[in-house]
Amino acid sequence: MKFGLKLHHSGPGASPDHMLRWARFAETLGMHLLMTADHVALTPDVLPQYPAPYYEPFTNLAWLAGHTDKIMLGTTVIVVPYRHPLLLAQITANIDQLSNGRLIFGIGAGWSVSEYEAFGIPHNKRGAITDDYLAAVKALWTQDVASHDGPYAKFRDVMLSPKPVQKPHPPIWVGGSGYLRGKMPAMDRAVRFGDAWHLLGIRADWLRDEAMPQLRRIAEEAGKPTPALCPRIFCRITDSPLPEDDRVAGEGTLDQIRADLDILEELGAEYVLLDTKRNNETANTARHHEDAWSVVTTLAEKAIDLENETLR
Repeated sequence: MKFGLKLHHSGPGASPDHMLRWARFAETLGMHLLMTADHVALTPDVLPQYPAPYYEPFTNLAWLAGHTDKIMLGTTVIVVPYRHPLLLAQITANIDQLSNGRLIFGIGAGWSVSEYEAFGIPHNKRGAITDDYLAAVKALWTQDVASHDGPYAKFRDVMLSPKPVQKPHPPIWVGGSGYLRGKMPAMDRAVRFGDAWHLLGIRADWLRDEAMPQLRRIAEEAGKPTPALCPRIFCRITDSPLPEDDRVAGEGTLDQIRADLDILEELGAEYVLLDTKRNNETANTARHHEDAWSVVTTLAEKAIDLENETLR
């Protein structure tokens, strides 16, 4: 099981200097992955959760590719309908080239109604647009000359060059865990288009007892392999145990967090992305960077101690 960090790239504490320090901290600590998220229009429903400034993900990743050597770089997640698939395929292929094959393409359909309105894109069509655009992007990545005739994107005889370094293409992590009419669209999307299911804010026991069995059933019915499990979990250490019914994976005492990680390992999770920005009251300050680094370092030291105990 590999670990990564969500980059702090928004809010009053965000700056190029701090983002570069985050990247160097993650690589020095031995983290396997650094990921950035996506908002373009800071509308009234976006700003309370993601205050200004908000640094754009793809330019961030291209810049960080030049400042790092080994760590994987990814998105958690790109809102697919905000960018035409021709542009999306070109940008991602370019970043995979600049990073020498280190891009993980995390995607989602988004949630902000007002942000969709700012783009002039129908919010109630976001799932269908996402699926259509993903099919187009995969065609552009993998075919010498691609054509696509979908309900929302159409093009003919288009060459994408350069192609991504990774073959057949960068890993696609499908985000989302919300229900729509009794079903979880992200599960179906992960099986159809994805290499991994990348969900956020979940309970580890729910994932073990309900979600993963359902994902396996969907994959089996579709005749496809079950996507890898690569969750993003909040990372907050408390002195006293949190009530089990009220907490999500990654929050609580070190023992509670260890129990969550044990379940994720049992489920075969390939990556776990740690998000230290759960509490906006503390996250929106420059001081929070140092606090977050301390939390991550503590977890890393605990993991090393436990690994050494196992080896003994």
